[in-house]
Amino acid sequence: MNRTERLYALVDELRAIAPRPRTVGWLAARFAVSRRTVQRDLQALMEAGVPVRVQPGQGGGWFVDRDHALPPINLTAAEALAVAAALAGAEDGTPFSAAGPAAMRKLAAALGSSAAEEVRALTERIHVLPARTAPDVLATVEQAVARQRVVWIRYADAGGRESEREVEPGGLLAASGSWYLIGWCRSRRAGRGFRLDRIRAAELRDEPCPARTVPALDRDLAERVRRAETLRSLSGA
Repeated sequence: MNRTERLYALVDELRAIAPRPRTVGWLAARFAVSRRTVQRDLQALMEAGVPVRVQPGQGGGWFVDRDHALPPINLTAAEALAVAAALAGAEDGTPFSAAGPAAMRKLAAALGSSAAEEVRALTERIHVLPARTAPDVLATVEQAVARQRVVWIRYADAGGRESEREVEPGGLLAASGSWYLIGWCRSRRAGRGFRLDRIRAAELRDEPCPARTVPALDRDLAERVRRAETLRSLSGA
């Protein structure tokens, strides 16, 4: 973690427990740096106008002034729980799930104490088994979709046969419990769906690709994917 990332993480950590304080020693251990480094970082944040404050004396420490730190959030209790459930239920292999824990901390920090406690209690009751998509593959696919760049993949079909493809990504599709990269396959010259847990390797190309949407790639692709998964489930494959 570089210094910029650590500065953001320090603010997130203090926001998550505001208005309670954290000691310099606790923060140093949390981020595996020296107490002097943490003290210098906190001072830099304060000088930059971030509303971090220090409470001297026993039981004191650094904290964030919540009245000035966070923008207003207009979520009902039910909406907050819906967001929390979605974040907690995201598998490690779900696209863009890496940012989930930080988003959860910010959600809890933006809510009142009663609602935040309800959110925490709910997330403790949600458990998801680890996904099978390799982390480096997932990160590459995420970048390809977000940046609209061509991506090379090594893909295994249902029978385990591998092939190499260059794909112009159009988006991501969730169907029947699986995630798919939807894109224009240059090898097949057609829209195709690639199950993320069958992508064995992926490399991002520097080449930008045309903006594509799932309906534009193949209007019945999503339905065909769902039908295939349903048939596979019925056959016990």
